[in-house]
Order: sequence, then C-alpha cells, then structure tokens
Amino acid sequence: MKKICMALLLVFILIVVAGCSSNDNQAQNEASSESQVGTLEFKANGEDFVRQGFVSKDGWNISFDKVLVTLSEINAYITNPPYEADNHEAIESDNMVSLPGSFTVDLAEGGDDADTISVGQIDVPAGFYNAISWKIVQAVSGDAAGNTILIVGTASKNGETIPFKIGINQEYQYYAGEYVGDERKGIVEADCPADLEMTFHFDHIFGDGDLQADDGLNTAALGFAPFAALVENGQIDISGENIESGFSSEDYGKYLDIIPTLGHVGEGHAFAEEL
Repeated sequence: MKKICMALLLVFILIVVAGCSSNDNQAQNEASSESQVGTLEFKANGEDFVRQGFVSKDGWNISFDKVLVTLSEINAYITNPPYEADNHEAIESDNMVSLPGSFTVDLAEGGDDADTISVGQIDVPAGFYNAISWKIVQAVSGDAAGNTILIVGTASKNGETIPFKIGINQEYQYYAGEYVGDERKGIVEADCPADLEMTFHFDHIFGDGDLQADDGLNTAALGFAPFAALVENGQIDISGENIESGFSSEDYGKYLDIIPTLGHVGEGHAFAEEL
C-alpha cells in the first residue's frame, strides 16, 4: 500500500513540475515575442476602379488622372476580441502603434497594374495587428488644399467628353478591423514585414455599370449625371459649397450618405465619424 501511495505521490509531483515548466516556457515565449520587432507598412488603395477607370451606373466612361487623399493620425491595433466596425464604436486597445504625420497620396499614381500606394512604415513589436484607424482631413497646401479628397479626370458618353475636378471637403475618422480579401494582413514577425491597407471604394459615388441597375450599390450611388449637370465652360470644377448648391436636395443627401462609406479595409467595412 505504501508503494502505491509513494508512486501516486511521485506522479503528482511530476505533473506539477511539468505544468510549471510549461507555464515558464509560455511566459518565455510571450516575453520573446514582445521583445521582437518587425516592420509594419501602411498602404492606401483606390483599387482598379481608380487605376483602370470604369463605367458609371448611368453609362459614363470615367478615367482618373489624380485621386488625392489626405490621411492623418494613422494607427494600428492588436485587439482581443477582434474589432467589429458594425458595432459603430471607436477601437479600444492598449496595444496601439502610430504612423506620425499627415500624408497626401495619389491613389491613381502608376499604371493600370500599379501596386497599392505606400504611405509609410514603422518598426513595431511583433504581433497580429488586426485593426486600424485613420482620418481623412483637409490638405493645407498643394493641389488638394482645402479638400480631403480631390478627384481629377475625364468622363465620356455619346461622343461628349467632360474634364472634371471634384473636391470633397468633409473630414472623417475611420475605424476598421481585420483586412478582408485574398490574403491576411497585419501579422508582423521579426523576419517578416507586414502591411495594413486603407481601401477607398469610389464606385460608391458613381455606381458600377457592370452591375444590375437595382443592385444595392447602384441604388445608393449618385452616378455621374448630377456632376455632368454642373458643367461650365465645357468642364466641371466643383467642391464643397458648389456641390451643395448645385445638387438637388435628394442628390446632396445621397452625397452626404456616401462619403463616410468610402473607407474600407479591402472589402471589410469601416465605421466612420464626421469630424
């Protein structure tokens, strides 16, 4: 009987020691992970709609020369549980890193197959950065001065071609969770850089001629016709107050509803608050 008791005691001691060893290893791994540093790059993307052009819901062939967006206060987070934009709340996390400065980037830069635009990169502790926030703010200088977004291009239909310059001056704070697309983003390791993407869906403004007219995106979009109605001297050059005074009340209401929906993370939605 004593031998059995001694054997059971020995097994118990081995289990406790093994458990402590396992906990120690876990703590060491966590400490090692926290001490590792990798590179996190922030990118901005207007997608093929901007780089290659497209047909609006009302049949205008639109091509873009410049799409200038001014970004500020770009932050990445490690959140647990994962952030859900549909909850319409700000991101809360003690694990946040920031890209300092404001940046005006041209989403139409490069050819049809150009890479997404690099905004900047920082060294960060290794980990899975599964949420991001940023602001679009009015540029203080340059071509986009006074606008958060400046869209420059041409639109053609039935033999008519209209050069346009459309300035958007509403400022927004965007909050988004994990990137939704063909790959996972934001997983930083010491020997493996990662990136996070701020995606802008300009088909939300103009609609998409490749979709059915009653598709939800098209019923919510303006199309190009409300802008075409504001042509002066063969071109469109509008922003801010010009848009409000030139649009019908219905179209201006749509416009105000659309702007906060432009920001995404791939196909993932973002929560937007007007500043």
